[in-house]
Amino acid sequence: MRLSISVTNFSWRGEPLAGGLSRIAEAADRGGLHGVWVADHLLQADPYGARPGESEMLEAYTTLGFLAARTERVRLGTMVSAVTFRPPALLVKAVSTLDVLSGGRALFGVGAGYLGDEATAMGLPLPAVGERFDRLEETLRIARQMWAGDQTPFVGTHHRLERPEHSPATLSRPHPPILIGGTGERRTLPLVARYADACNLFDIPDGGATARHKLAVLQRLCTEAARPFDAIEKTISTRLAPGESTTSFVERCRAFADLGIDHVCVITTGPWTEDAVAVLGAAVPGLAGLERHGPAG
Repeated sequence: MRLSISVTNFSWRGEPLAGGLSRIAEAADRGGLHGVWVADHLLQADPYGARPGESEMLEAYTTLGFLAARTERVRLGTMVSAVTFRPPALLVKAVSTLDVLSGGRALFGVGAGYLGDEATAMGLPLPAVGERFDRLEETLRIARQMWAGDQTPFVGTHHRLERPEHSPATLSRPHPPILIGGTGERRTLPLVARYADACNLFDIPDGGATARHKLAVLQRLCTEAARPFDAIEKTISTRLAPGESTTSFVERCRAFADLGIDHVCVITTGPWTEDAVAVLGAAVPGLAGLERHGPAG
């Protein structure tokens, strides 16, 4: 089983923000974690971690480029980029640039977008839900086309590219792994079945019932799309409890594995600390024997 950290809060105290971010990413790199994800927002959006005075939010791809220079082996991506933030070709180019400059360590986390208050505050477009998912699918098609080196015109309902050139090519082959955020059964999971290398579920305290159901739906959709279910890495987002021990965390991860989860993406309340990262690093050996089902990243 793979473990990653997801950075949603950048409000370290008593040192420059760059120093706190570097310490955490470098600790994850040394600790044997698989990846470092960052939130892709312009405003702080974590309802559990944004205490008074904790509002710092960095632009995601600039941050990931910084982390690429500060780390050597962890994979790097957004959890997740809303397709409404950037034109598709620019978003694909950002991921490709990260992949090339990091030595092939980019992950492409993407979703339809959802935060109306953020969009209003910052002047960002946020079309109706149906249009956002249409744009997400077109973005996924454009990414696949550009990464395949296909420069023929792309003509969609919302996007038109006359010559989608892509150079330099990504180091990841055939392309940076694609994770689609969200678990909606009508639009999101069908897109996962058709386009994604990984899905992302949420750790809901219901004994695993929701995760089992969502994975059963995804398995059916993969069958309908003639896609192997095991070709998709199953990730889950969970929160590390304050003071939680490595033993407790390992047991939680074993329960996730029993559900069919391959990769656990961990957030915290407030900014990450090196001690919290160390809890995950100490868990890595105990999870090494748990089977992974998907090939992503």
